[in-house]
Amino acid sequence: MDDGIDLSILVPVFNEEESLPILLEELAAALKPLEKSYEILCVNDASTDSSASVLADLQKEYAGLHVATHRVNCGESAGQATGFRLARGDILITMDADLQNDPADIPAFLAALTDDVACVCGVRKVRQDDLVKRFSSRTANRFRDFITGDSIQDAGCTYRAIRRDALGEMLVFNGMHRFIPTILKAQGYRVAEIQVNHRPRTRGYSKYGVGNRLWRGIRDCFAIRWHRARSLPAERLDDHPG
Repeated sequence: MDDGIDLSILVPVFNEEESLPILLEELAAALKPLEKSYEILCVNDASTDSSASVLADLQKEYAGLHVATHRVNCGESAGQATGFRLARGDILITMDADLQNDPADIPAFLAALTDDVACVCGVRKVRQDDLVKRFSSRTANRFRDFITGDSIQDAGCTYRAIRRDALGEMLVFNGMHRFIPTILKAQGYRVAEIQVNHRPRTRGYSKYGVGNRLWRGIRDCFAIRWHRARSLPAERLDDHPG
């Protein structure tokens, strides 16, 4: 594994052909002033539109853009898990490809990621979604907190900054992306939250709704409750063995 990369921006992609050129332009503008080495890793989750060819063209324009491709569609958690495995950065920024996450918030994430913090989670204070999606998300957050015994203000927001060395014992399962902060806290890591800008979707369409995540989300909450009760501290050793 190559050393010396400060940041890895991880972006799961499924049918976002219209958003990708704008996202890469915005990311380049937000990252350049930071004067940090970085890579942008887009994980194409078997898109059925022209996302693959758009990403191939963008690689010619952006030297730091890398693309991984799933043979079959596996979902956002699989996209993040692939990104975690391939990323070279000390700090990982996870975000969506639909332009609702604002790359201009990246400096605020980095500022909040102090030495004692392993993960900073975004909180969408002003949601730019329809009423049904806002209501279902708010209800899911309350149910999640009640069952898991943990409190994350906006578990559905996957815009986060995570230290790569905190992910060594991360559980990988379908639905993982919604519970990463809770899993990290159960392993003894500190998690912080900041408010982030949330923008309306102007291109493409949402892949998530009440029907395709309700029952699975309920089962996941009970599984995470069990995990919290049985979890071991991730940093168990005083020092690494010689």
